[in-house]
Amino acid sequence: MTQTVTILGGGIVGLTVAAELSGRGCEVTVIDPNGAPGPHGCSWWAGGMLAADCEGEVAEEPVVRLGRQAAEWWETNGAKVTYNGSIVVALGRDRTELDRFARRTENHDMLDRSALSDREPQLAERFDRALFMTREAHLNPRDTLMSLRDRLVSTGVKFAEAAKHLGQVIDCTGLAAKPHLPELRGVKGEMVILRAPDVSLERPIRLLHPRFPLYIVPRGDGVFMLGATQIESEERDRPTVRSVVELLNAAYALHPAFGEAELLEIGVDARPAFPDNLPRITRKGDHLYVNGLFRHGYLLAPALARMTGAYLLDNVVPEFWRDET
Repeated sequence: MTQTVTILGGGIVGLTVAAELSGRGCEVTVIDPNGAPGPHGCSWWAGGMLAADCEGEVAEEPVVRLGRQAAEWWETNGAKVTYNGSIVVALGRDRTELDRFARRTENHDMLDRSALSDREPQLAERFDRALFMTREAHLNPRDTLMSLRDRLVSTGVKFAEAAKHLGQVIDCTGLAAKPHLPELRGVKGEMVILRAPDVSLERPIRLLHPRFPLYIVPRGDGVFMLGATQIESEERDRPTVRSVVELLNAAYALHPAFGEAELLEIGVDARPAFPDNLPRITRKGDHLYVNGLFRHGYLLAPALARMTGAYLLDNVVPEFWRDET
């Protein structure tokens, strides 16, 4: 018998859960009053780095282990994934941070200036060593969200801004679910998008920074995404001058050509997180809540979607399970 599922929320969690369940034969409806993905969702403002090994510096073990499976899932579900690895650098005053980062992470090569020049010539002009994270990848978040939604429509998933809730209800609404998940909190992130035609980078670059790691992700045609701050706040619509200036100063430190860049967008949103910064699949009454991806949306959403499918269709208790019935 075909299982009927109603998913609340059409962001990254809702779409990945819809893809997993519809792929396993469920009849799926996604309800989101905001319609298609856009600036209203925090996944719209993500970097799109599938950087599980880099996350090993500070994240819990499941983030690294499960995150390493993300690129394959996204590619299987139609996303364009670029497998160029990523590079980590540090300015002279922070050189010891690069050694510390190397000790805490895996799957990397230490590059001298010559080896760095082979991969990113412009970086070799300013840095004499770097870590090359060999197994990492990246994607374009906005293109990925829109193409996944289109793919789901083509396979029979229904989308609506309002509809009757039928069958199993799965809430994937992020911070909007806080009345039902009181431990949920917001973590504010700010980012900028620049056009810098004189900068040439082939892969994401992470610049170690005393307050937060800056990452720069190429979007193609001279466009770059710079992010991101991490502030304990549920504020979703007010970037601060201090944060934006720090992002731009760090980009200029990475390469002076960013000083002549065109500022295309400044974005801000609050990412949903639980106290341990790990996601949860929570049963409360007849609703299932899939939430708490923190800043690991594109990295962990596929794993959470698989766990949700295994729970509903195979009775497998998820790794990130919380039963509050």
